[in-house]
Amino acid sequence: MSDARYSIGIDLGTTHCALSYVDTHASDGEKTTQEVLSIAQLTGPGAIDTLPLLPSFLYLPHPDELASGDLYLPWTGQREFAVGEFARNRGAGTPIRLVSSAKSWLCHPGVDRRAGILPNDAPPEVARVSPLESSVRYLTHLREAWEHAHPDAPFGEQDVTVTIPASFDPAARELTAEAAEAAGFTRMTLLEEPQAALYSWIQKSGGQWRKQVKVGDIILVVDVGGGTTDLSLIAVIERDGNLELHRVAVGDHILLGGDNMDLALAHVVARKLAAEGTQADAWQLRALTYACRAAKETLLSDPAADTVPLVVPSRGSKLIGGSIRTELTRAELTQTILDGFFPQVDSAARPLSRARVGLTQLGLPYAQDAGITRHLAAFLGRQVGALAELEGLREHVAQNASFLHPTAVLFNGGVFKSTLLVERIMGTLNGWLAAEGAAPARLLEGADLDLAVARGAAYYGYVRRGRGVRIRGGTARAYYIAIESAMPAVPGLEPPVQALCVAPFGMEEGTDAELPAQEFGLVVGEPVHFRFFGSSVRRQDQVGTLLDYWGPEELQELEEIQATLPAAGRTAGEVVPVKLHARVTEAGTLELEAIPRGSDERWKVEFDVRGNANA
Repeated sequence: MSDARYSIGIDLGTTHCALSYVDTHASDGEKTTQEVLSIAQLTGPGAIDTLPLLPSFLYLPHPDELASGDLYLPWTGQREFAVGEFARNRGAGTPIRLVSSAKSWLCHPGVDRRAGILPNDAPPEVARVSPLESSVRYLTHLREAWEHAHPDAPFGEQDVTVTIPASFDPAARELTAEAAEAAGFTRMTLLEEPQAALYSWIQKSGGQWRKQVKVGDIILVVDVGGGTTDLSLIAVIERDGNLELHRVAVGDHILLGGDNMDLALAHVVARKLAAEGTQADAWQLRALTYACRAAKETLLSDPAADTVPLVVPSRGSKLIGGSIRTELTRAELTQTILDGFFPQVDSAARPLSRARVGLTQLGLPYAQDAGITRHLAAFLGRQVGALAELEGLREHVAQNASFLHPTAVLFNGGVFKSTLLVERIMGTLNGWLAAEGAAPARLLEGADLDLAVARGAAYYGYVRRGRGVRIRGGTARAYYIAIESAMPAVPGLEPPVQALCVAPFGMEEGTDAELPAQEFGLVVGEPVHFRFFGSSVRRQDQVGTLLDYWGPEELQELEEIQATLPAAGRTAGEVVPVKLHARVTEAGTLELEAIPRGSDERWKVEFDVRGNANA
């Protein structure tokens, strides 16, 4: 058992970071003593303040832009960059020097995430940083802010949980763990954000959560953050007379969230300006997007506000005289977000896709369809059979259902401060349920929309000590490696590919998968690459299951994995018989190893996180 005094939870968000902590010495069972760290950060040149959130923005100033001491932090002195509130505010006026959405770039398989590519549209004279380094700087600031506020409790001696989207693939999880290690996190675990939100709801209930849910309940967690939409299903079952929570499914990685809404609002305002005779250029549109983000947060958090003024500076020397002045109204916000991102659709609706053009700008692979309700319909439809294999829930499966029927909904993310958005999703979902003769889903009240993820992560670290209720589930997907058949060359015919299961669905942290009996040949002395697949619907496959064919909904191809196996004692290019071994670490990352026949050697097989942009 850990001897750490504090369990620290960190929400490494796309637009905000937060840190919460549980004092394990002052907590007992489900009665916890929990706080949120007020994070010291720059709020202006040379101005330090403490705020509950650290905006996930990194500003890279020109060497002559600021005076000496303007970027001074009390624990490090002068720095060459700024993160947090000052970075966000400064960057709104000079967006070419602002790094944002680093978390979304960190999981982008089409780029080298260790290369200096951000800001992605900055001119050559602006120094760039990698998505990995950006994440390291946010996490480092949180560690240093903790140690500044708690000099008697060194960060490295505490248990730390960092949250990630449930839909993060193994490569993105590994990169997050790498960033945390580089930031000085020595005792770190990863936790899915929807689970963290539910943990926070449980903790806030003070033990009363058992009165709000019952055996057979299926809780749908809808988490719309700054960069992603995360969907998860968690079932309530009974075991040995006690209620237990089991995560049964997570959705695909949907790059759709507050960033998309900010851009949509910016275009609405830009069209309004164009109608008034003012045409915003590309640079001003980007600055307008940042202004709309702040205006959106104001309107969502302040019900009394009906309009928020917007000021976008000119690129010329007459900054004041050339500024664009306009406003964002509550009506524009509601119509744009409600109708554009939460349309009323039926349960058979699916995300729309359009033909892609041959050339596109390098950028984030945003979801093509902005309709979150259509993504929700697709998720529930794909998981219609998810309960059939879960002990204690088979009798709760609805007959002839076209989608899985949730009985309760928990929301997370700042956009749901708008009751209109909550009502739209609840109304749409309950319309689907009524059409199939099912009871309406109920709303789980009491969610902390800004801080739930950090608070839930801290509570999870406490729960890992056996001190509270834990959500079970293991890996959210089964994982497979492609095996190319050995066959003679046939003109016009590619060798058929099979998929070998190397890690089954629901594999728990800290466990190993038994070695499959099959052996495969690996080339030594030179880099080799493997195709890699994941499935959120094939729950029966075990390690060693070999698939000859599969439907497009069953397996999704993920990033390649690669290995350069040492040729020591062998001839370069020699094919060595190996078995494959999978392990889910205590931190929550997936490790794959190749073990040669008759040897104690273990060769690590790594995820290809350099991207395939140059392939």
